[in-house]
Amino acid sequence: MNKDKIIIYRKRRAKGEDGYKTFSVRVKEETVMAMNNLVDESGCSRNELVNIFLEWGITHYQIEDDESEDTK
Repeated sequence: MNKDKIIIYRKRRAKGEDGYKTFSVRVKEETVMAMNNLVDESGCSRNELVNIFLEWGITHYQIEDDESEDTK
């Protein structure tokens, strides 16, 4: 280390380029309470649990027509 200067290395990636994106969602209070219970039970963060559930949901879904729309 140089005694006259502190060396600061530039980051190779700009902030936000780590493969993750941040966004906001509105969630029912009951869902938040259930998530908080899972956080306490599992030791995982809420963020970790949300990612687990989203990743599972993205690969386990089925899209169907809403039959109630046909009766309007």
